[in-house]
Parts: sequence; structure tokens; C-alpha cells
Amino acid sequence: MSTSAAQSKPIGGNNNILEVIRLKRGDLRKSDRKVAELVLADPKRVVNATIAEAAEWAEVSQPTVIRFCASIGCQGYQDFKLRLAQSLALGMSATHSVIDGNDSPAGVSEKIFDYTITSLDWVRNHLDPVAVGRAVDALAKANRIEFFGFGASGIVARDAQQKFPLFGVPCGAETDAHQQIMVVSSLKPGDVVVVISNTGATLAIIETARRARESGCQVIGIVGSDGPLVEFCDIVLMVETLENTNIYTPTISRIAALTVVDILSTSVALRRGDEHVEIFTRMKRNLRYLRMSNET
Repeated sequence: MSTSAAQSKPIGGNNNILEVIRLKRGDLRKSDRKVAELVLADPKRVVNATIAEAAEWAEVSQPTVIRFCASIGCQGYQDFKLRLAQSLALGMSATHSVIDGNDSPAGVSEKIFDYTITSLDWVRNHLDPVAVGRAVDALAKANRIEFFGFGASGIVARDAQQKFPLFGVPCGAETDAHQQIMVVSSLKPGDVVVVISNTGATLAIIETARRARESGCQVIGIVGSDGPLVEFCDIVLMVETLENTNIYTPTISRIAALTVVDILSTSVALRRGDEHVEIFTRMKRNLRYLRMSNET
């Protein structure tokens, strides 16, 4: 393998070196950790620094900087700086997107865009393509699809239900616990249930998934963590995000789940064939009549 090919290979499946450093920081040697903390504290400064400058600022030796680069999967200091520049282009690390009360609207805008872009890139590199393929297979064969979620996950469920023309079969969405039990009790084999929960631990959603399995439905889980819900899912789409507990942090789990719904609905639509494309095209054409024209 050439040097350029090696340098273009993602580290641990993740293209964002800032997030790699953030996750590995606790496992590094004490001296290497000094370099990590320097990078996380001011990545824009480090990306333009020589190895001597980085060593001086971190108060370590130049060999320590080189060792740090190797410990996070880079091919040397220049490869590290290249990856750091790419990460900055993607958006700042989530640890640098925390909003505080002194931020201006422009600062809030920059941080939320950076945080969202960085987090979605993280999801993209951790989403299991095999599980996505299995989910698309199940949805493409479904006689009926029901989406269930609460709170932000309920918004995702509603959005998925609105995409029923892409799925090509009747779709429903319920965000009320009583209605969920009523709907799931009427389902039968051949129907597919999609349960959405960032925590994977919402009791009512777990009960809905359990009852869906009892009804013979295939259950797909869009979850953000390995909670109890996954035990009742036939297919698990682990949508891991960089969510944190800061009160101002946007709910990136919702945005990531919405993106996954787009992936699923579009992939199913592509399998429906020319007849389905024609129906969908006709629907889009008819919707245009509801919009104000330029002449009007």
C-alpha cells in the first residue's frame, strides 16, 4: 500500500480525528495525554504548528508528539495534521461546541452547525450497513408499517409516517402509549413495527415491541444505546450520537434518526420498480397544483 493510500484510510472507521482523540484520551500515557489536551483545547492553533512548536506548547519532547500521533492511528505528524485539518473542515469536536450563556447568535449558529455536522459524521461511520440492509429488506416486504416513539423520537415516527409514498404500503405513527397498545394489538404476521428510542430504555416502547413480537411482526429498532429495548428487536439500527447533557445542546439524536429514516425510505423506494416510481412522480406532480405559481 502506498503512503497516500494509507493516509486516506479512516482511523477505526472514523474520519474525525478530534473524536478519536476525545475517546482515546483516557487510555493514553500521561505525556501523550498532554498532547491530546493541547489539540482538544485549540485544534486550529495546532493544525498550523510545527512539531517543535507543538512539543513546546504541550511541554513534552518531540518524540512524545510523534508517539502520540502513532497512538491515535496516524502515520506521523504530517498525517496527523492532515487529518486534523479534515476534522476542522467537518466541524469542531463536540467538546468545543458546548454553548454557554455568553454566546452571540452568530456563535450559537456556528457551534450548532459544527456540532451537528460532526455528530452526523460520527453516526455515518458507526452505522452498521448490514443491519441497514436487513431493515430495508424487511420494510420492502412489509404489508403494513407502524412507527412508534415518544418525545423527540415521536417526531421521528411522525416524519417516517409522512414518507409512506416512498415505503409504498400503509404506514402509521403513534406517540401515545394507549394508542400504541391498541394499534400493535391489531397487527399480524407480515406487518413491520419500527420502534424508536434514543435511550433504548423507555418502558412503554419496550412493551410495544414485546407485544409486536407476540403478534408475529418483525420489529426494527432505531436506538441510540444498547438498552433493554434491543432484546425485543429482530433488527437493531444503532444510531450512536455525540449527545451530551449540556442544557443548550441540540437534540442531535433526533436529527440522526431522521437521517436514518430518509436512508430507509429512499432505499425501499428504489426497490419498488418503475410502476411505483410513476405513482410517486404523479403524486409529486399533483402536489404542485397546491403551490402558488409565479404568474399568481
